[in-house]
Amino acid sequence: MKILISNDDGYQAPGLVALYESLKTIADVEVVAPEHNNSAKSNALTLHSPLYVHQAPNGFRYVNGTPADCVHIALTGLLGYRPDLVVSGINNGANMGDDTIYSGTVGAAMEGYLFGVPAIAFSQVDKGWTEIEAAAAKAREIVQQMQAQQLVGDTPWLLNVNIPNMPLAAMRSLKLCRLGRRHAAERVITQESPRGEVMYWIGSAGAAKDDADGTDFHATAQGHVAMTPLKVDLTDHDNLRYWAQTAARMLDPTDKASTP
Repeated sequence: MKILISNDDGYQAPGLVALYESLKTIADVEVVAPEHNNSAKSNALTLHSPLYVHQAPNGFRYVNGTPADCVHIALTGLLGYRPDLVVSGINNGANMGDDTIYSGTVGAAMEGYLFGVPAIAFSQVDKGWTEIEAAAAKAREIVQQMQAQQLVGDTPWLLNVNIPNMPLAAMRSLKLCRLGRRHAAERVITQESPRGEVMYWIGSAGAAKDDADGTDFHATAQGHVAMTPLKVDLTDHDNLRYWAQTAARMLDPTDKASTP
């Protein structure tokens, strides 16, 4: 099995190093990761400045770009082969609920998925890298189980996995979950720069709004490893009929027959 690893915390992040050390025992693993922290870069690609690839003394390759840049470059020429699996992480903090929209960790995994490669994004629930070796061991266990069930192959899928910061033996079973929801983010923080200009800092993420049983928030709070299958299709399928009727009225406001 050949695995490509990336992340959004940068190529020197403890979570990435632990993940590499764990997965290299079961697969041929290569790392292509951002040079610097790229949290909350989502699926952004760098289109208006050149990207460079360098190699660290430990063999990791790093890019002066986003997580999606790293996976994109790797899959479109850098590696010279198609990996069986793209793994992103282990992120320094949770990627649950609405976080997945912004997450560079998920963005790196999603880039692999968009190229038809199965992909997993791994995150620890709490920041600080506590019990990172246990999280890496759990990630390896999940990858091994996917391979054993012959799920690592030509059919792409995208999984988001959040691992509690606790010893491996204390973790509860893997639980399939839907994404929860957060309240809106906290207010923007303003400061005055040394030159007297106003600086703006994005506020903290909002607290959990939907953390009911069945969500990733609820599962991890109970000590479970939360796994959520993701998709890229943003179409609001449930309301397609409503918007079809609305669009018809917009095109012909006199058409009463299209009124629901």
